[in-house]
Amino acid sequence: MKPKFPKFPKLKLLFLGCFLLFLILILLLRSKSSFSVPQSTSQNNQISPSKALPTPSCTKIPHSLANTIIHHAASNMTPQQTFNEISVTARVLEKKSPCNFLVFGLGHDSPMWSALNHGGRTVFLEEDKAWMETVRQKFPTLESYHATYDTKVSQADHLLKLRRQPDCTAVSDMRFSKCQLALKSLPIVFYEVEWDLIMVDAPTGWIPEAPGRMGAIYTAGMAARARSKGETDVFVHDVDRVVEDKFSKTFLCEGYLKEQEGRLRRFTIPSHRTSLGMPFCP
Repeated sequence: MKPKFPKFPKLKLLFLGCFLLFLILILLLRSKSSFSVPQSTSQNNQISPSKALPTPSCTKIPHSLANTIIHHAASNMTPQQTFNEISVTARVLEKKSPCNFLVFGLGHDSPMWSALNHGGRTVFLEEDKAWMETVRQKFPTLESYHATYDTKVSQADHLLKLRRQPDCTAVSDMRFSKCQLALKSLPIVFYEVEWDLIMVDAPTGWIPEAPGRMGAIYTAGMAARARSKGETDVFVHDVDRVVEDKFSKTFLCEGYLKEQEGRLRRFTIPSHRTSLGMPFCP
């Protein structure tokens, strides 16, 4: 999720202002549930002396959120996603966090995702080792791992046809899958955790020689189907491009598509282990 677009100062300032207000709103909504007024037990609505109102305490914002605000306030980078696109994922995180959140890609927005999932586990998979080390030095608390891909965008048409092969629709341990699209050499953490949210915003996919997101999209969908129970929200960015458009519709299924905002799509995929004979797509 490294920057791919030119800088637009006015757009950046507008986004920053909206983003900070959005983070503060989320923080206030979460903290509101920790302060409640006890109901009166007397007939004239007077509070019993033994049940005095709790004294509000001064609480600090989470360290990760503080660092994120500082980072975006000092950054001169245009965000990868628009405010409206980010809001789609943020709304789901508000309901599910703290949760397990996997992000394909590591970029300037990574501290934001980690902060929005405060108390949960947010993991980033990055293809560029040098870039990953740069981000790690600046944000050492982010959990990131190097990921390798053995496909190219130029192979997309061939890989799309694998939808017809039984090996590519069977729910199983991805490490032993016979499907060419399956990412079988990701960091071990990927296979050991059941992910509540998965964001596909990497690897590189805008030139024929780039690895493309074919495998990431397919593997995200299969990980969602393979979980023991429940459902996984899978987000795919850059769906204005051919690969992201076709592979998300084919392997995440249009029947599971919940919403699209700009270049971002959100799919909600249920576990296929809880219902035998469940079709690949609804």
